[in-house]
Amino acid sequence: MESVRRSAVALLGGAAFAIASQAIAETPLERGTYLMRSIVACGNCHTPQGPKGPLPGMELAGGLEIKDKGFTVYTPNITPDPETGIGKWTDAQIITAIREGKRPDGTIIGPPMPIGLYRSMSDNDVRAIVAYLRTVKPVKNTPPKSQYKIPLPPSYGPPVQNVPDVPRDNKLAYGAYLAGPLGHCIECHSPMGPNGAPDLEKRLGAGGFEFYGPWGTSVSANITPAGIAKYRDSQLKKVITTGVRPDGSHLKPPMGVAYYANMTNQDLDALIAYLRTLPRK
Repeated sequence: MESVRRSAVALLGGAAFAIASQAIAETPLERGTYLMRSIVACGNCHTPQGPKGPLPGMELAGGLEIKDKGFTVYTPNITPDPETGIGKWTDAQIITAIREGKRPDGTIIGPPMPIGLYRSMSDNDVRAIVAYLRTVKPVKNTPPKSQYKIPLPPSYGPPVQNVPDVPRDNKLAYGAYLAGPLGHCIECHSPMGPNGAPDLEKRLGAGGFEFYGPWGTSVSANITPAGIAKYRDSQLKKVITTGVRPDGSHLKPPMGVAYYANMTNQDLDALIAYLRTLPRK
């Protein structure tokens, strides 16, 4: 796991990470770079992985296999390649895909893409993510077609319009935004409900979601106060950003610690403050 983390950090490294030290990004591209290389972490699913971590030169080129009881998904290519990626999509079409789960051809994007949470991503942040995607190297790569054993919804709701920014000086509100629409922590860390989706209503943050991969099966942890009260804030920050618990044990994938290592201290503080307010489960 540590070698994977080092490889991912090397892939994501460079001068651009100076952006992560800024409390407020000044341009959409700066904001998008920080988000994509930290809490949003699209590359954690959309960049194919090899034995030593992310494959060099394949950032966001898709093809990672994600298996669940209800589906076998191969993540799509979201580089600007015009033939196999999203190079021909307009900004508005990319935003619709992210927040509404609908491709330009009208087909619906299925899980594990957390559309229900992304619907609350602010207009400025989703535009910032698009600004970053436009700068990624185009890569020709056509992943296999995903297979679903569960029905996909006809839509995830009405069109999303006019989502304002969450003030970053409102610590708890912004922490909830980081854990939800940006990082979808609460989706991965909530157990499945009877409808086949994470139970965000009754078991929010209670853990127990199973992930299957080359590492075997990993089970998400309880991130409510019932699970994290034993940790100091400094310890939680280390767990989130390094994947190493206080007892020396390591978190398993798909926890995106190589990305979360680039979160600002301010964002980590807000995220942890919010988690400590969750109902004990």
